[in-house]
Amino acid sequence: MAEAQAGKAEAPARETSANVVLAMLLLVYTFNFLDRQILAIVAQPVKAELGISDTALGLLGGLAFAMLYATMAIPIGLIADRKGRAKVITISLAAWSLFTALCGLASGFWQLALCRLGVGIGEAGGVAPSYAIVAERFPPEKRARALAVYSLGAPLGVGAGALFGAMIASAVDWRAAFIVLGLAGLLAAYPFARLVRDRPVPPTAERPPVLDVFRRLAAQPAFWLVSFGASMGSLCAYGLAFWVPTLLQRSYGLTLLEAGQFVGVQQIVAGVAGMLAGGVLADRIGTGDRAGYARVPAVAYLLCFPSLLLAFSMRGPTMLFVLLLVPSGLIFVWLGPVTTAIQHLVPAGERATASACFLLVNNGLGLGLGSLVIGSASDLLAPAYGEDSLRYGCMIATGTYLLAGASMLLAAPRLRKAWIA
Repeated sequence: MAEAQAGKAEAPARETSANVVLAMLLLVYTFNFLDRQILAIVAQPVKAELGISDTALGLLGGLAFAMLYATMAIPIGLIADRKGRAKVITISLAAWSLFTALCGLASGFWQLALCRLGVGIGEAGGVAPSYAIVAERFPPEKRARALAVYSLGAPLGVGAGALFGAMIASAVDWRAAFIVLGLAGLLAAYPFARLVRDRPVPPTAERPPVLDVFRRLAAQPAFWLVSFGASMGSLCAYGLAFWVPTLLQRSYGLTLLEAGQFVGVQQIVAGVAGMLAGGVLADRIGTGDRAGYARVPAVAYLLCFPSLLLAFSMRGPTMLFVLLLVPSGLIFVWLGPVTTAIQHLVPAGERATASACFLLVNNGLGLGLGSLVIGSASDLLAPAYGEDSLRYGCMIATGTYLLAGASMLLAAPRLRKAWIA
């Protein structure tokens, strides 16, 4: 009798609908990108107050964040598979939000770098477990669309970070932007913990060592080609996400608030459309041929290269805005298809760990190097091109999309063979 009553008491938590779970995961992922985007929109006042170079800003925007974000994702993903994915996400959200708020108290480069490391450690526990929860709650034929909806947190977070970060920084200062938005993330942890609960794991469920999961992935060419292609696309995407707000202020004469509005509208309109299109196309094409989950991103990547070059060649902000709409959508097409593919390279009990292995490659290369490569290129080109050096640094980075597209095309037939239902 007592057992029956206990089962009834737990039922509401277990029966939370898949759509509600997805909405809460989307909220957390939005904060994930919002918190990392704040530095991008306030980079100019941070640089002026702390007296740092574009290369140093690039380190803060990429490597300082990604170093532990990428590496800690594997052990945290392993813990999530064993101890509870929702629990790990809740703790991670609270941790990275706290460190985001602490960024607003930094008085120098090294203090800000340490806070960014803390944000990276926290965010390492948010994404891989979320991928696994989505794959657990949605059937295979709807999985790419569900993961695309979850991944809307990327453009929504970048857009919201740009808009709200610029508004708060313009009204108060850059420090207030970190503190206010960091505290907002802390408040979101409570409703997430209440609504998203882990499903019971059968005591007989197989729990393979992490090295076994990594060896299984490492033996699959599809994993490496998909991961390398995604990382090359992410190198440019993350680099542009960090530097375009500064580019708008330096080369196009926009104010901080105008730059935030420019980026916010671009990401929320074009980014959301591209993300949803990628998920829908991958599910439609990939249902008949699993290679479609790599071919859809490949086409998007290859189209990014010429469209970005054309946009950055424009000298006026209006034409730049119009021409950036297409690549701003294409940049996000890959997320739904690729994250779905990674879920199907391993058995269900290993999905969070497999996602963490993918994130190690993608974020270690893409997120870690993107803003640094563009920032370093800007410093090197500054003697010849002055304030326009950042524009040419962005244009140079777009070449990585050719590598990304080629890698995905090579991955397509191999993905078909490696797919696990």
